[in-house]
Amino acid sequence: MSTAQALVRHGRTRTGLARGGPEDGRRDPRADSGQDRRADSGQDRRADSGQDRRADSGQDQRAYGRDTRAGGSPARGQAEAVEHEPAGTARRRVSRASERRPAPRPGPGPVVAITGAARGLGHALAVRLAASAAVRRVVAIDDHRGDVVGVTWRLADVRDPALAGRLTGVDVLVHTDLDMAADSDQRSRRAFNVRAAQTVLTAAAAGRVGRVVLVTSAMVYGAHPDNPVPLAETAPLGADADGSIAGDLLEIEHLARRSPRAHPGMAITVVRPAALVGEGVDTLITRHFESPRLLAVKGCAPRWQFCHLDDLTSALELAVTGAVTGVFAVGCDGWLEEEQVEELSGLRRIELPAGLTFGTAQRLHRIGITPAPVSDLHYVVYPWVVDCLVLREAGWRPTYDNEAAFRVLLEQRAGHHALAGRRIARKEATITAAGAAGATVAVIGTAAIVRRARRRKRGG
Repeated sequence: MSTAQALVRHGRTRTGLARGGPEDGRRDPRADSGQDRRADSGQDRRADSGQDRRADSGQDQRAYGRDTRAGGSPARGQAEAVEHEPAGTARRRVSRASERRPAPRPGPGPVVAITGAARGLGHALAVRLAASAAVRRVVAIDDHRGDVVGVTWRLADVRDPALAGRLTGVDVLVHTDLDMAADSDQRSRRAFNVRAAQTVLTAAAAGRVGRVVLVTSAMVYGAHPDNPVPLAETAPLGADADGSIAGDLLEIEHLARRSPRAHPGMAITVVRPAALVGEGVDTLITRHFESPRLLAVKGCAPRWQFCHLDDLTSALELAVTGAVTGVFAVGCDGWLEEEQVEELSGLRRIELPAGLTFGTAQRLHRIGITPAPVSDLHYVVYPWVVDCLVLREAGWRPTYDNEAAFRVLLEQRAGHHALAGRRIARKEATITAAGAAGATVAVIGTAAIVRRARRRKRGG
């Protein structure tokens, strides 16, 4: 059996993504002494006792103190205490930690580093690869220590050039540390996402990493009423290069295309998942289904394709081992029609003319009522289904079909209510639903209807 086939078979088993850890959710006691952030081998011990301790001073300490995201405990005071001890003491601590930690797996598998490993997709991937026989060792990178065990933790801000010092001995780097939050300020989000990607590529080249895997989204293809269903993976990138999340991802892919010229010898893999669902996933797409009504544009019905986190991590496992390379999409086979989505969710749609809908949305976005620009709204009313040919030819199959993935999304939305992409209280959501529509539909739909009524009145 080939390596790719073995990985595919392994990828079809579902992986638990519990935030509290792989078994009982208890915090690894080694975090209190900072020991398990030290590397497993002699080479890594030298890197951690030198470069890693120096990189945690000054600017990096300020960056690492930033803990605005849930999902892990930094144990910051303990870590700094260890890293500022005399060198001899630190080396003795490293030696004891190495004796108690699992040794690297024998064999030719790569050493894989993951950015954003303390939360979200990075956390799920770290859990999976830590248990994979195809990976020799996992280096987990984030600005605070997470709860995944069996990996080497190294603290770093992905925007800091000192990241290069954390990549000693790494063969493959997977970059998952992206801000995709629905409520993020556009300028801050763009600055973080683009600067992080630039730094990751430069640091990987400086650290002699052989391959970088960038996770973007199938959103880069754009959502348009005349999109073929499905799109080919080789289709032109039709997303708008604006202040939207898709605009951030286009910029990251531009950096990926330039990288072979800037950093010859370092391979780049780009992975484009469909609309993500799973534990902790919170995007404008998932919030669309937290509303009492679904927005639809007259004359065009969306088709829905999803990608569960488990399936994305299994595809990334193939990418880090080189079983699949280049640019490829990840998602469920086929798609759901709007009628199927309405039946499964119990939600009804409200249809409005395209010009009226997007014109109203643009005005509401300008005055700060809706968080997303008009181009983001396209992704909930127009199709952007992709044919995942590269993975299919490699023998990969998703564990979840679209219906199962959508049911996961519906389970995750329990207790949440959104208005114009913003989370609101349950009472407010009830009032909104009783009035007419919900989420973006409530604001855009109501405002659009009022504008249309005014125009008719003027015409009369």
